[in-house]
Amino acid sequence: MSDRRPRAAWRRRPGPPPAASSEQPSPAEPSVVQSTLYRDGRRVSSPTTLADTFRQLRAHPDGMAWIDLQYPTVEELHYLAAEFDLHELAVEDAMEAHQRPKLERYGDTLFVVLRAARYLDAPEEVDFGELHVFVGPDFLITVRHADAPDLSAARLRMEENPDLLALGPEAVLYAILDAVVDGYVPVVAGVQNDIDEIETEVFGGDPAVSRRIYELSREMVEFQRATRPLVGMLHALIAGFAKYGTDEELQRYLRDVADHVTHTSERVDGFRQALTDILTVNATLVTQQQNAEMRALAEAGFEQNEEIKKISSWAAILFAPTLVGTIYGMNFDTMPELHWAGGYPFAVVLMAVVCTSLYVVFKRKDWL
Repeated sequence: MSDRRPRAAWRRRPGPPPAASSEQPSPAEPSVVQSTLYRDGRRVSSPTTLADTFRQLRAHPDGMAWIDLQYPTVEELHYLAAEFDLHELAVEDAMEAHQRPKLERYGDTLFVVLRAARYLDAPEEVDFGELHVFVGPDFLITVRHADAPDLSAARLRMEENPDLLALGPEAVLYAILDAVVDGYVPVVAGVQNDIDEIETEVFGGDPAVSRRIYELSREMVEFQRATRPLVGMLHALIAGFAKYGTDEELQRYLRDVADHVTHTSERVDGFRQALTDILTVNATLVTQQQNAEMRALAEAGFEQNEEIKKISSWAAILFAPTLVGTIYGMNFDTMPELHWAGGYPFAVVLMAVVCTSLYVVFKRKDWL
């Protein structure tokens, strides 16, 4: 932790807060979750407006302000930017949201984007939130664009540890990073449970499991986007310990967070690979099942075809004597061989010869 700079060395201009200026009116403040002023690691006051926060911070040069906003308006961000001289690019990112995790330094101000995650038990899905953090010499501004993460636990933890809180805004940034990374733990546990259930469903032949695998794979892509850049961000912070004179105790805490996020990132990479393998296995099992169904259908069709052959063969055999009998059953006087004495035996023999010939032909073709 570097030594605190005197306010004269900071770029924020002295004088009355912008709220008193006709050019920069104070906006309505429904998005201010909490604004707190600290001195020597202890809470001094909790101003209800941004203007009061600015005024009290000016009155206590050795203090630190933590301003927590949720779904802020453009006017509020501009108001903060004018007071704390925030870089316009960082403010623009905070306005638009939907940023990838990153760490940028603009002069004395550090701008950090984090992606928080939480596991929702009822729908069995992962919900992601976005958090932007401005860290200055004596202020810290958190801008949330979702319900997660809930920073009340991090605030309580810091207030219960005055020695750590006295290290300044960098210590609060550590607490926020730690809270975000700790929030990944139940998500990892929930995803692991989902993967175990999916494996059971895959080998159980559940036809709806493919959709579940696909949806969970998409969530793991988002999880990777949240955790993988965070590893590099923490390593960048660690690399700047010597340059910015970070307190040794705070260095230990940040290294611990870096270890946890590295472990989480590796777990997420493993989850995505496991889901890819499960999807491949599921596709193979589905293909095997389809082949078995097609084979069974083909066998059933073959058996039906054989039965049709037999029926057709016997129908043809029985049709032959019927045809002969029908012809000779026509009572016409001028019909040939009608009054011939050998006509009846001839007709019977003809029927037998035709039926026998057809039987032999069908038998040779394995129709019978």
